[in-house]
Amino acid sequence: MTLSPASSAEEIIDHLRSIASAENRAGMARFGIATETALGISNVELRRIARLTKAEHARALELWRSGIREARILAAYTAEPEALTVDDARLWAADCNSWEVVDTVADLFVAARFEQVLIPEFAADSREFIRRLAFAMIATCAVHLKQAPDSALLVWLPLIEAHADDERNFVKKAVNWALRQIGKRSAACHGPALMLAEKLAASANRAARWTGKDAARELTDAKVRSRLGLAD
Repeated sequence: MTLSPASSAEEIIDHLRSIASAENRAGMARFGIATETALGISNVELRRIARLTKAEHARALELWRSGIREARILAAYTAEPEALTVDDARLWAADCNSWEVVDTVADLFVAARFEQVLIPEFAADSREFIRRLAFAMIATCAVHLKQAPDSALLVWLPLIEAHADDERNFVKKAVNWALRQIGKRSAACHGPALMLAEKLAASANRAARWTGKDAARELTDAKVRSRLGLAD
């Protein structure tokens, strides 16, 4: 089947099913990827399909509604940020059942500039993957919102501190990721992020202590400091 920008959601899903791989699907499970609806197609191949089919928002919504892991990732790749509504984003967040889908839609939600509304909302939600999404969005902001002032990232440090005690693996790793990305963004962000990392490293809470020690280790690395123009 030849895919093009004119391909429908149904045609794309038929193509995805035709290239499914049970072997790849089994391998995904070893990386903590939810495979209940997975077809076993790599993200590299999904990126290629996204380039062929181009962005088309109504079709992306259909792909998401299919519930298929690969179709949902492709939906995030081909949705149009300017057409996405915050209510759509909330619905997609509630559907997320795997860390990799969370991290993929985080890019889309930041591109749609929903961070100010959704990061606090998602962080306050007790569901594991929705809370992870809050911190994946913070990490994404730190990397991709290059024109935003550093203050727009530093404002999230109290939220990181507030949830650093969440012991759940997928939340803990995202909190850590957010802290490290803020600290590596610029020299101005490095000091406050490192200060928080060192504070967390001394915490009595195991999750906070792990996050702090791991982040401090990266933020004091000579290569990181050199890239930010910080003196030894």
